[in-house]
Amino acid sequence: MLRRLLVTGALVASALAPLTISVTPVSAAVLPSAVSSVSASCYKRVGKHWVCITPGAFCPKAAHKRYGYVKVTKKRYKCTYKRSDPYWRWRRAY
Repeated sequence: MLRRLLVTGALVASALAPLTISVTPVSAAVLPSAVSSVSASCYKRVGKHWVCITPGAFCPKAAHKRYGYVKVTKKRYKCTYKRSDPYWRWRRAY
């Protein structure tokens, strides 16, 4: 339970961290990681489904038994619970 809380807190903190990019040759190498942090912040609920989810990641209580779509591949996932893995995660929905 504590681990789950810490992971959730880290995800929220990373989404709230301000993104700053300076225009120098060094920042060009940093840019891909900056883009990934921007795409991680688009995780949100739209009606009865979620968008921009990360496959295999923990899902919030509001998403339990709901569907979500990956931003890049547009594949559908469902927030499910397995007895062998006692956490609610985004798993592929066929």
